[in-house]
Amino acid sequence: MPAIHKLTARKVESNKVPGRLSDGAGLYLVTSKTNAKKWVYMWVTDGRRREMGLGGFPGVGLASARNKAQFSRQLVAEGKDPIEERLREEGELQKTSRSFGVVADHLVENLKADWSSEKHRQQWKRTVSHYCKPIRSIAVDQIDTKDVLRVLKPIWTTKEETARRLRSRIERILDYATAHGWRQGENPARWKGHLKDILPKRDSSKKSNFASMPYEKISHFMKALIQQVGSAALALEFTIHTAARSNEALGALWDEINFDERTWTIPANRMKSKVEHIVPLSDEVLAILKRALEMKDSKYIFPGGKKGRPLSNMSMNMLMRRMGIEGVTVHGFRSSFRDWCGDTTEFPREVAEAALSHKIGNRVEQAYRRRNALEKRRKLMTDWSKYCAH
Repeated sequence: MPAIHKLTARKVESNKVPGRLSDGAGLYLVTSKTNAKKWVYMWVTDGRRREMGLGGFPGVGLASARNKAQFSRQLVAEGKDPIEERLREEGELQKTSRSFGVVADHLVENLKADWSSEKHRQQWKRTVSHYCKPIRSIAVDQIDTKDVLRVLKPIWTTKEETARRLRSRIERILDYATAHGWRQGENPARWKGHLKDILPKRDSSKKSNFASMPYEKISHFMKALIQQVGSAALALEFTIHTAARSNEALGALWDEINFDERTWTIPANRMKSKVEHIVPLSDEVLAILKRALEMKDSKYIFPGGKKGRPLSNMSMNMLMRRMGIEGVTVHGFRSSFRDWCGDTTEFPREVAEAALSHKIGNRVEQAYRRRNALEKRRKLMTDWSKYCAH
């Protein structure tokens, strides 16, 4: 078996030499003279070399390319042609009747290579196979509001978090169908200006069963938080305002902050997605950083008790316990932010997902994660900070 996994994420990202770089077993990174990069899989059939594109970088990262190449290798091992199999699969979706189930499964298959979490895969699988069972056989261009409600209503008040995610995934599936020209018109699963006015309002008091704090309570909590002292309090403020993951915020370094450009650049090796993430900084976040700067004695923005180490992962949760906040985790504030985005703003779903550094499937959506959408996200994060501080 030839050596595989020769490349590293850093090598892929930094390479500027035109030509092919082998990752092994038929997977290559091809770099053009203009530094455009793409992935190809090569194999030999009947003495003839074949080649198939797997997508461009960074839209398709190293891990995703390896997954796609492994799938193609398996097809070759079974005596199948990966190109013909892909064309056959796409052909299935060109038939006159495209059911919601067929389109949903196709989207999930396309997203699968980008998911690092098996739990995430299982959640999507359950969504499209179990909860969406009543509408799977309906042609995707015939799905309307009553069909979406038939899926959501049975769990809307009993499984609130599941229902929220289910609605978002149905919306994404129907957006996917519209983008491919398989349906037209408004998305019947959209929240703002549609389902929000149809489905019953949730009882915020019941949300204590979940890890997230209802966004309606954020402002009151933040008023209490700014009265606290110490690195943990500053770190929690920073984490909430930036909607960052705990480990990203606690591991933040001063040299990742650009005060002139008002950005925080988190390198790929500290991101769950293994892709560099740029966070636009609001006035409120800059004020937090200036307070932290007054205590600077480490490369870390929020240093811990041990020299040369950041705060521990438990520091912010322990602070909330001391403040009398129960049933809420620091990570849950990301859900609070996402709920606020969907319930109260007009920002596109892609911008909100990009602000959370979530992996999003197709090239158009992935573009939101890069610099060309920074100003869109800057407006979103500015509004979120104002909401938290009002």
